[in-house]
Amino acid sequence: MPIYKIIFEKAAQKFLDKQDRPKRIRLYRAIYRLPDGTDIKKLKGHDLYRLRVGDCRVLYRIDNGVKIITIENIDNRGDVYKAY
Repeated sequence: MPIYKIIFEKAAQKFLDKQDRPKRIRLYRAIYRLPDGTDIKKLKGHDLYRLRVGDCRVLYRIDNGVKIITIENIDNRGDVYKAY
C-alpha cells in the first residue's frame, strides 16, 4: 500500500478545530485511512472525491504522481457542496 502525504487546506483545518474531541478523532481516523476507505465517491464534473463520515463530508483531491492527498473542505452534509 503506497503511503500518501496528507495536506489540509485552511477551511478544512478550521472545521476540524471547531469540533468536539470524539468527532475530531473520528474524522482524523477516516482521513488517515485514505485513499482506501469506505463510502468514497468521485464528484461529477470535478476532480474531487467525497468521503462520508457520519453527517460530515470530506472533499479531497488525490495526486498519485507525487503521492499527496489534499483535503479541500470538511463540512456538514448540506453545506459542503455549496462552494463547488
